[in-house]
Amino acid sequence: MVDLPLRRLPAAFFVFLLAACQPGGEGDASTTDDALMQSPAAEFDPVSATVVELQQQLASGELTALAVTEAYLARISELDDAGPRLNAVIQINPDARTIARALDEQLAAGAPAGPLHGIPVLLKANIDTADAMATSAGSLALKNHVAGADAYHVARLREAGAVILGKTNLSEWANFRDSNSSSGWSSLGGQTRNPHILDRNPCGSSSGSAAAVAASFAPLAIGTETNGSIVCPAGVNGIVGIKPTLGSVSRSGIIPIAHSQDTAGPMAKSVTGAALLLQAMIAYDPQDPGAVRFPGKSINLLPDVQQTDLNGRRIGIYRSYFGAGDFPRVEQIYADAIATLSSLGATLVDPISYTPPETKGNPQFDLLLYEFKNDLNQYLASHAIDPEINTLAKLIAWNEANAADVLSVFGQSIFLQAEAKGALTDEAYLAAKTGSVASMRDALDAIFEAHQLDALFIPVNGPAWKTDWIGGDRYSFGGTSSLAAVSGYPSIVLPAGNIEGLPIAVGFVGPAFSEDTLIQLAWTFEQAQPARIEPNFIPTLEQDSATSE
Repeated sequence: MVDLPLRRLPAAFFVFLLAACQPGGEGDASTTDDALMQSPAAEFDPVSATVVELQQQLASGELTALAVTEAYLARISELDDAGPRLNAVIQINPDARTIARALDEQLAAGAPAGPLHGIPVLLKANIDTADAMATSAGSLALKNHVAGADAYHVARLREAGAVILGKTNLSEWANFRDSNSSSGWSSLGGQTRNPHILDRNPCGSSSGSAAAVAASFAPLAIGTETNGSIVCPAGVNGIVGIKPTLGSVSRSGIIPIAHSQDTAGPMAKSVTGAALLLQAMIAYDPQDPGAVRFPGKSINLLPDVQQTDLNGRRIGIYRSYFGAGDFPRVEQIYADAIATLSSLGATLVDPISYTPPETKGNPQFDLLLYEFKNDLNQYLASHAIDPEINTLAKLIAWNEANAADVLSVFGQSIFLQAEAKGALTDEAYLAAKTGSVASMRDALDAIFEAHQLDALFIPVNGPAWKTDWIGGDRYSFGGTSSLAAVSGYPSIVLPAGNIEGLPIAVGFVGPAFSEDTLIQLAWTFEQAQPARIEPNFIPTLEQDSATSE
């Protein structure tokens, strides 16, 4: 993990705390760190604390932001830098304590910053921050790239009072460098481990963010997704992840793959925590050409805790997923979850199946290749990038020149395929966009309308596979992430059970801008069937039957 020299963050705070706060007694500018750590906050337990409890205790002054920050930093030091060495956090923010101390002073002055006041948040390392931390995408090529401005949604988090704690490891270039990659590996950060069983894969590409939340390195984290990179690591690591409607969270300041599918999204231990973080992130950004507003909706995403049943909800049970019929123990967990939905009063439409239309070639992958070349070159051109690596073509050459360090685990076949593509005016690109994005939206719209569904209910993942740098990832179950990813529609995933200590998740997919509905469905399910487990950092399974059925 890299720890860079101190550089002060720009001060930008916006007052809109959801509940009135009482000033704490630790906010005087002369207060020392030692005095703050002697407060009741020194007893703070980062494993057992919920985001709601943190909100309340920070607002009341029972906890200090500095002591909470110190507790998470100590846990990262104990378990990420040492101990099992998860390699989940790639860089600590050297300004984290300064931010926390300033927030404590604000609270003491009666001016809490916002609904995330004092709550630490980790960011995936492909997200820009205007501070001392690098925006690297996990690549050694960008290890010294420091952005000049916050990503739009990061500025929103700062306004809400979040402590940006650090950046997380990821599958290098968001898992879009080679077709034989190992999820969670980057040339800068090494291999992230699954905190439940250490030799298992954390899934990609937001692997570090998910593993960090599961291991209680922070209560909240941001991941990014193009296809499955929030929902798969959330599922495999046993936490909650939300992939928002495309463009509802700004993409400005994120190293891209493809603007037709890219989004940032929240990760948390609970549905409420994820909803709270998403609410702080969502805002219309006129600088993002793909940004969209929530039409006719007030953006109140927090679940209604009085709504404890699903009466009146119509939920489609998705059956045409990859690996259906091959994993009885996974399917039993899915069946149990379906039974829970029924017991809560939902009307189930079962089965719902979708067969993709026959197409020439692979239009969805072609779309990503075209947009990756275009979007990455635009990002590199708009930032102060070393001229030797400021285009995809130059990055390819740099990787070859530094192959011993960068290409030692897998190659760059996807980089090469993308570089061979033309402009976004090519007929082949336009056809790929019609054959992927438009086709999936039309198909889902038809399903939702024909059955009058509030959401589709999906299985998300099988047990995490053993990390294999030579053979690459071994996906064997799921394939449901494309429904929301390609269409740009929202999804939420959450734990539903486990197989030999490896988490299994289920999820909901809804129409555009239905995040509030999906969050309420997931929260109600979560209360009826709580299934999240704390990781035990087990080195390996003695009798490995988790992935054999």
